Amino acid sequence: MSESSAEAVVASATAAVASAAAASGGWRRTTGLAGAAIGVLAAGAAAGVAIERMTVGRGMRRRARLALDSTGPYGALRGTPGKAYADDGTELYYEVDDVEPEGGPAPRRRRLFGRKAPLPVTVVFSHGYCLNQDSWHFQRAALRGVVRTVHWDQRSHGRSGRGAAQNGGGAPVTIDQLGRDLKAVIDAAAPDGPVVLVGHSMGGMTVMALAALYPELIRDRVVATALVGTSSGRLGEVNFGLPVAGVNAVRRVLPGVLKALGQQAELVEKGRRATAELFAGIIKRYSFASRDVDPAVERFAERMIESTPIDVVAEFYPAFTDHDKTEALGLFKDMPVLVLAGVRDLVTPSEHSEAIAGLLPDAELVLVPDAGHLVMLEHPEAVTDRLADLLTRAGAVPAGATVGGYGSTSSTAQPG
Repeated sequence: MSESSAEAVVASATAAVASAAAASGGWRRTTGLAGAAIGVLAAGAAAGVAIERMTVGRGMRRRARLALDSTGPYGALRGTPGKAYADDGTELYYEVDDVEPEGGPAPRRRRLFGRKAPLPVTVVFSHGYCLNQDSWHFQRAALRGVVRTVHWDQRSHGRSGRGAAQNGGGAPVTIDQLGRDLKAVIDAAAPDGPVVLVGHSMGGMTVMALAALYPELIRDRVVATALVGTSSGRLGEVNFGLPVAGVNAVRRVLPGVLKALGQQAELVEKGRRATAELFAGIIKRYSFASRDVDPAVERFAERMIESTPIDVVAEFYPAFTDHDKTEALGLFKDMPVLVLAGVRDLVTPSEHSEAIAGLLPDAELVLVPDAGHLVMLEHPEAVTDRLADLLTRAGAVPAGATVGGYGSTSSTAQPG
């Protein structure tokens, strides 16, 4: 999701959770009901999904999920693992996919006049809130072997460690902290040479925070940037497709509700699992816009989002309302920039991408019709096509090179 479907899900559930709190007289019972409240509110927002679920038996749905989990190839790509350490000691997990030379190992080359061959460009992918590095599956498959890439898990997500300040204390995470985390990953995985930064939603905000904190890195080493389904600020105005009155009520009580939910994580997770089928409907509504999304892709997104504990959801949420990195965008003016969003994104509406592009007049703005927040999974061919063009313009890949099948799920995707 990325300030994501999870944020929209929790926002949708807040009013119901708050009323349940009043009725129950305490948060312990309320948090046990949280998963149900989330499902009930989402069903109201996605009646079609609810009807669909009424016509299919629960046992059949469960068997279908198990079948998709066992056979779905999504998220199966792996690279050379590595670890970086944030300034507060948090362990950050990343993987590197190196360029595969044609015809086996690269031949030895003589150095002429003492010069070394130029260092390869490294493309660093940053994922969104409640996702992990596997959310870039299609782009990773298509680019594999063509260009050196780094995929990392944000703190408390995927295979990275729980944030040191959050572990036990539950301190909120800041976008600036994520920017410092990205710097640690770059230092460990790509300490030298040119870099291309790619960020989706919270990952795009992480890229902006990196720029604000380390402008010299942007000027000296970053040769191109892609900002996908993200925002430079004013996220407090997003209505998630809900009525104005409902959104205002949610905003008033959401911070307190999230804090309480995070403190009763075990109870909330039990309720969340009990209403998994309705929760899947919410994820679908806030992640995708088109009707013909591959069910295996939908289930893949569900698995990533479901794996994010509620206390992690709670710890990250305040960062989005405080996020404002508009001034940092100026650091990207003198390089190729891709700004891309789904036209029907309910989480970070495409107007936010248009605002970013308005401040970067030379950027390429791409609005993908019939696409929601997880545009890189919903329309991978469109995202990969524009990303490949960006890499060509930045000199990261030869002008004559082509990438593999955009929608390929093979772990052996090669240059075309």
